[in-house]
Amino acid sequence: MTLTQPTRTGTEPATTPPEHRDRGPVARGSGPGDGSAPRPLRSLPWRRPSRSGVIVSAIAALTALLYTWSLTSVGYGNSYYAAAVKSAATSWKALYFGSIDPGSFITVDKPPAAFWLQGLSARVFGFSSWSMLLPEAAAGVASVLILHRLVRKWAGDGAAHLAALGFALTPVAVLMFRYNNPDALLTFLCLAAARALWSAIETGRTRTLLLSAVLLGFAFNTKMLQAFLVVPAFVLVYLVAGKPQLGRRLRQLASALVALLVSSSWWVAIVALWPASSRPYIGSTTNNSILSLVFGYNGLSRIFGNGGGGAAPGGGGGLNFGGTPGLLRLFNVSNGGQISWLLPIAGVGLIVGLWHTRSARRTDTHRAGWLLWGGWALVSAAVFSLSQGIFHEYYSVQLAPAVTALAGAGAVSLWRLGHTNRWLRWALPATVVVTAGWAVALLDRTPSYDAWLRPTILVGAALAAVGFWLGERLRHRMIVLVAAAVAAATVLAGPAAYAITTVQHPSTGATPSAGPSVSRGALGGPGAGGLAGPGGGGANAGAVTSTDTGLIAYLRAHRGNATYLVAAFGSHSSAPIIIATGEPVVTIGGFNGADPAPSLTQFEHLVASGQVRYVLISGGGAGYGGGPPGAASSSAISQWVVTNGKEVPASSYGGSGNGTLYDVSPNA
Repeated sequence: MTLTQPTRTGTEPATTPPEHRDRGPVARGSGPGDGSAPRPLRSLPWRRPSRSGVIVSAIAALTALLYTWSLTSVGYGNSYYAAAVKSAATSWKALYFGSIDPGSFITVDKPPAAFWLQGLSARVFGFSSWSMLLPEAAAGVASVLILHRLVRKWAGDGAAHLAALGFALTPVAVLMFRYNNPDALLTFLCLAAARALWSAIETGRTRTLLLSAVLLGFAFNTKMLQAFLVVPAFVLVYLVAGKPQLGRRLRQLASALVALLVSSSWWVAIVALWPASSRPYIGSTTNNSILSLVFGYNGLSRIFGNGGGGAAPGGGGGLNFGGTPGLLRLFNVSNGGQISWLLPIAGVGLIVGLWHTRSARRTDTHRAGWLLWGGWALVSAAVFSLSQGIFHEYYSVQLAPAVTALAGAGAVSLWRLGHTNRWLRWALPATVVVTAGWAVALLDRTPSYDAWLRPTILVGAALAAVGFWLGERLRHRMIVLVAAAVAAATVLAGPAAYAITTVQHPSTGATPSAGPSVSRGALGGPGAGGLAGPGGGGANAGAVTSTDTGLIAYLRAHRGNATYLVAAFGSHSSAPIIIATGEPVVTIGGFNGADPAPSLTQFEHLVASGQVRYVLISGGGAGYGGGPPGAASSSAISQWVVTNGKEVPASSYGGSGNGTLYDVSPNA
């Protein structure tokens, strides 16, 4: 029997590379019945997951549990934003502009992208704490998975597992992915943009670079200029490591800049061109300009304080609950327990990583990763540390992905450093000991909190150090793996404890914090008094009290044909009413009662035209110590109400001193 050789075409090489050879029926077949051999088990779509897949699934499950467990215990979190979500659930106009009330009298102090998601969730599931916070938790789980994917492609499985777990347990991340502030969506969008950027670095494709820019544009529409903190790192890494030639890279970056500007500015442009008479007043501005909000209150005034970029009322110094600006701000009492647990190993890892890749080729992706995450971390840390204007601890959640990516990859790089250089075997154990020592220092700030944890961390660090030394000396892989597990548990014990405490005892208000720290709600935020919810926190809008229920019933019964249920000074008084009723409410002065909206003339017109009948003047003051009236217009309105209005006896609605209600109708 003669075997006939297949005819070879002129274009087919005489020797086909192994990866291109025909693998026969096993490679082509689809199973029994088609004349081919069965496909190997490993090629089936339902094949057994890899060990790495099992680990990442476990991390995702842990994250989902942590971010959703007893989610509604937060209540309505920040009632200033919760009111905007309730309004978005009932009014499309309020949803589009981000208005605090369904009547769209005034907007909140942030662009509305985060409230779009929360509002749509509320429309689908009905407004509740759960429906409002569900998108936040989902963003958290997705962020952890994206970070894992990015670090895995850059530095391998081990680094990815450490980074993802560290990020999931970072106290400020646990706080914000269970809260209704915009920072959760901001962090997710920045990570999604990084994912698209990494694809562009790997392939050189323009479309993925443009996608990264568009995602950053949506991040801008979540929290304005803070979204751009990652831009310097993104530009640097693509300019250095992008595959195309320099000229093409520059053209690609120019195209991405155009995409970024368009995706960032479309909503701002529409609001700027919209007639002011038919849209809400732009909250936290002095001139009803969206550009003032972009470059003032949410822009330069954050960095320079009242002197920068036309700061809005209430902006600038004195609102820095994150402590005094300076290079060590992220390590201070306010911020240390939120974000700094892994900063020592992240910093050392960055230095080692950049040193290792100093001679790498331009397009080396390993060096690109250090440039990406290092640039992200350094720019964000510098801005947060040195900003003279408004800064709150929870802003640092945007820094958390970079810190944990550097920590995970840094740990692996330090191990490789010692593994290849016997004189540097001490590097990883020493860094673990320093990181554990910093964790003990953080825990010492709250001596009564889990006192057993500090000695446990010290013992764990010592065991890990000995294990690394012994394992390397004996060249025993299992000892090294056990030491690595002990080291990971040791450095993550502190943030894990803070994370669990954050879930069990949630902080609420306008300035929440993670861990065993005191809730910031009573220190500043809209609302020390008025109709604030349980806990006394300004923005803590839990269930209204029975007294408030009586007031609301009275307003509804006697409102008549008035457009607005009531007018109240500052969101501390208006937000709980909006949440409880879903009715239009005039929030005089906006967030903290200091915006010039409405003016006295405008307010008199609202009264004369029958749009406003009742005005509530709270007794506890508004906002960050400014207290209504905190601006000239609010002061003038308050005086006018007291002079021309008729006080409604508290007994009429079961009042007990939360505020004074006035009837300002002409016939009062």
